[in-house]
Amino acid sequence: MGQQEKVSTSLAGAVSEEISASLAAIDAELAHRYPGDPGTRQPVHTVYVPGDTFTSGTIRSWGDQALKALDEHAPDAASFAAVLGIPDELAAPVHDRVRAKLEREPVEDLRIDFEDGYGPRPDAEEDLAAARAARLVSEAYGNGTAAPYMGIRMKCMEAAVRDRGIRTTDIFLTGLMQAGGLPDGLVLTLPKATYPEQVTAFVRLLEAFEQAHGLPSGRLGFEIQIETSQSILAADGTAAVARMIDAAQGRATGLHYGTFDYSACVGVSPAYQAGDHPAADHAKAVMQVAAAGTGVRVSDGSTNVLPVGPTHQVHEAWRLHYGLTRRALARAYYQGWDMHPGHLPTRYAAVYTFYREGLEQAAARLAAYVAKAGGDVMDEPATAKALSGYLLRGIDCGALDTAEVAGLTGLTRADLDAFASPRRGGLTAGPV
Repeated sequence: MGQQEKVSTSLAGAVSEEISASLAAIDAELAHRYPGDPGTRQPVHTVYVPGDTFTSGTIRSWGDQALKALDEHAPDAASFAAVLGIPDELAAPVHDRVRAKLEREPVEDLRIDFEDGYGPRPDAEEDLAAARAARLVSEAYGNGTAAPYMGIRMKCMEAAVRDRGIRTTDIFLTGLMQAGGLPDGLVLTLPKATYPEQVTAFVRLLEAFEQAHGLPSGRLGFEIQIETSQSILAADGTAAVARMIDAAQGRATGLHYGTFDYSACVGVSPAYQAGDHPAADHAKAVMQVAAAGTGVRVSDGSTNVLPVGPTHQVHEAWRLHYGLTRRALARAYYQGWDMHPGHLPTRYAAVYTFYREGLEQAAARLAAYVAKAGGDVMDEPATAKALSGYLLRGIDCGALDTAEVAGLTGLTRADLDAFASPRRGGLTAGPV
């Protein structure tokens, strides 16, 4: 035993108490504004289907069309990998998992669109379409054919369409309540939010609906679509998107980048409107920083280049979509939009390759951190949190299996949940 050190202090305990008292309000503010990740599953994509074309068979139809595209344009693992540049050792595992996903759960998040994809219609027509959407969504959750997350995108809060958007939201939500209640996977999307006050107005609408049906306050959350330059940089020079999160009063679940509306807003020529344009990168970076720590997720947008036509044309579209998706994942945008069934194979191929190629390294680093074994990388608690989140996202989407992650890390799902987010509390992921 070495010499025992003498521990001495100079400050009275009252100093620490005074400092803590002075920071009590800040402590409460940090806990309120930055609660961290909600510990729920985030879908890897959102599919938008116009309100007049959505049917009870839409989700299965998208999966079948995606499988047909694979059979026609890349019928085996080797050919699919060659088109996309997937490493040989991952070709079969990724291809097999993509096909299994398309058969089992082709769509993770579906939005029935009453905005741009639907357009202006006579009121009576949109009324019936909104009521029909509610019935079909309720039936899908009842019979097990629903996507994990489903909902609508209503028209925005701008004056010309505000009343229509409010009415469609009311009809849809009322229909769900009359059919048995709000499903756990319900998601609402507010488009073209330009001012925080528009977000506040939508909160008031949801509060009024909750009160009318005796629902708990805050039961209804929503995503905010960022589609205008004013939502990134307000007239006073502040980041309006951060103020929108605050205006949502805890109801915001996501920020979704609108590729084409935003690009047009800042004057990008149509030929260059894409998710990797510098204007898009700037907007998404501001969204990412504004949302960090708040529990609000950020979603990338979409590509409008569809994988249709002859095989060489499909392959070009697939390579573009795969590349954009991989680029987004590397930038921590774990969700995006898919506009066509032909995008599903490359969405899942990109996501699955991303998680499978990093599985062994992430698992080894996390296992070493837990065992305090050291190694060639010195990881900190924040990195352990990120490593757990990476593995959990891979499990949730089907890229990884719980058993193989446990075998590599020695950790259970509950262990990973606890590392990834205090809010998970050891529970499996649930609705956004």
